[in-house]
Amino acid sequence: MGPTDEFERAARLCGYRRVAGIDEVGRGPLAGPVIAAAVILPTRHRLVGVNDSKQLSERERERLYAAILDHAVGMGIGRADVAEIDQLNILEATRLAMRRALEQLDPPPDYVLVDAVVLPGVRTPARPIIKGDALSVSIAAASIIAKVTRDRLMATYHDLFPDYGFLSHKGYGTAEHLERLARHGPCSIHRRSFAPVQAAMTAWKLEKARPTSATLFES
Repeated sequence: MGPTDEFERAARLCGYRRVAGIDEVGRGPLAGPVIAAAVILPTRHRLVGVNDSKQLSERERERLYAAILDHAVGMGIGRADVAEIDQLNILEATRLAMRRALEQLDPPPDYVLVDAVVLPGVRTPARPIIKGDALSVSIAAASIIAKVTRDRLMATYHDLFPDYGFLSHKGYGTAEHLERLARHGPCSIHRRSFAPVQAAMTAWKLEKARPTSATLFES
């Protein structure tokens, strides 16, 4: 059936008026930032087809991204970069990106629906919802905004680092990405705290240090 406004309506029955949905994209990849979005939808909206971004095609996400921008009462985007992910760990970096997305909302929300994650330090009343992007229309809208934003960013990284194929896999640990990572070693947007990147970095360094046949002959 897809997400509904059941959770939003429940919050409004308790007196809240600006209910934001929050979601993130990019916890699993080996490269690139984690992106969070916060979206406040109007009480009555006509956003047909809004769903968990993972259930939508790229064309559907792009169409809904534009529709959400047109209809939203408020929208904020936050990110945590690779250095912050490596320093904090991915869960804390995700929370940081979500808090930054909330801070960008104008008007500010008076209630927050979050996809699964508990947000310590946020004073606004919040409700984490397991699989919220499949249940809450506001969270689903946030997931679309976050996904399209991150995909576009990874396309720019593809231009900067063409050896890694970021345009196709968006930094996720596909067979293609792992093969390119082993061949070229990590670039500046790879998450060095992630085990596959560490393994590839070690293998790459060993390969670089291995003497070539020409070096052996010269010695």
